[in-house]
Amino acid sequence: MSDSKHLFSNKQTPGSLGYRFPAEWEKHESTWLSYPHNEASWPGKIDPIFPFYHKFIQTISQGEGVNINVTGQEMRDRAAAQLTSLGTDMSRVRLHLHPTNDAWCRDHGPAFLVNPELPSPKVIVNWEYNAWGNKYPHELDNLIPSKVADYLNLPFVSPGIVMEGGSVDFNGQGTLLTTTACLLHENRNPGLSQSRIEQYLIDFYGVKQVLWMGDGIEGDDTNGHIDDITRFVNADTVITMVEPNKDDFNHSVLEENLRELKKMRLINGKQLNIVEIPMPNPVYYDGQRLPASYANFYICNAGVIVPTYQCGQDQVAIDI
Repeated sequence: MSDSKHLFSNKQTPGSLGYRFPAEWEKHESTWLSYPHNEASWPGKIDPIFPFYHKFIQTISQGEGVNINVTGQEMRDRAAAQLTSLGTDMSRVRLHLHPTNDAWCRDHGPAFLVNPELPSPKVIVNWEYNAWGNKYPHELDNLIPSKVADYLNLPFVSPGIVMEGGSVDFNGQGTLLTTTACLLHENRNPGLSQSRIEQYLIDFYGVKQVLWMGDGIEGDDTNGHIDDITRFVNADTVITMVEPNKDDFNHSVLEENLRELKKMRLINGKQLNIVEIPMPNPVYYDGQRLPASYANFYICNAGVIVPTYQCGQDQVAIDI
C-alpha cells in the first residue's frame, strides 16, 4: 500500500505542496460508487431502486469509467449481469470487493487532490467518516479511502478528523463552501473551533478561502450538508435552493442562506453569480420529511444527473 509518509513530512500538507481539490465539472477519469445493499436505508423500497441505479451507472459510463465498491462475489455477479443486460459497456465498469456498510460514497469515499506538476500528480485524503455523527454503522465505510489508495497505488494522507464529501463544495479555484450546522456540530469533531476546522480545510483540500453558510434543510440527518442547499456550477456561479412557500419550515432557513450568499465575495473580490431554484414539493415517508432537493445533483463527463420528485418544479430545475 502507498504510504502517506512517502509524500508528507510532519510539516507538509497537500495544500502546502500545491495540491487542490478539483471542481466537479472538471473532466473525470472515473467516478467511484458504493453499491446499495443496506435495506434499512430504503425500508421496503430497495428492490425498486436497482433499475434506476443501474441506469445511473450506465449514464455515467458513457463519458468515463465507473468503479463500484461491492460487498461480495454474489453482489458483483448480480450487478454485472444486470448492467450487461442494459447494454452497458462493461469495459468501462469495474466492480471491487470492498465491503461497505452503505451506499453513500460521496461521503465515505476518497477525496482525490491533484497537482500535475508533482511526481505524484494525484493524492488521496483519507478523512475519518462516522456516519453523520455515529448515527449508523460505519466501520467498513471508513476503510474505503485506504482501500482505493491501495488499488490505485496512490499516496494518501489521514488528517484524523471527520469530514464528509457532501459537507463541502468547491469551485476549483481555491474556494470551498460549507455549513456551520454540519461542520461545527458536536457529533463530528467536538473540541475543534471553527478556525481550527477551517485550517484543516485549507491544509488538506488545498483551498485558500472557506465560505460558511448556516443551517440545512428539514429532514436532513446529515445535520445540514451543503450538497442539499447550494452548489458551485462554475468558478463564480452557484445554484441555491429557495422555498417560495412562507409557511414551509425551509423558507426562512433558505432565505437566510440566500442573504448570506449575496454578501459573500470570492478571492478575487467578485460577488457570486446566484441562480435560484425552487424546492420540490415536500416528500414524506412514514410521517417523516425527507431532504428532497435539486441541489443534490452530480456533474459527470456525460452530463448532469438531477434528482426529480414527480412535481411541477422538476422541469424548472432541469431547465435551469
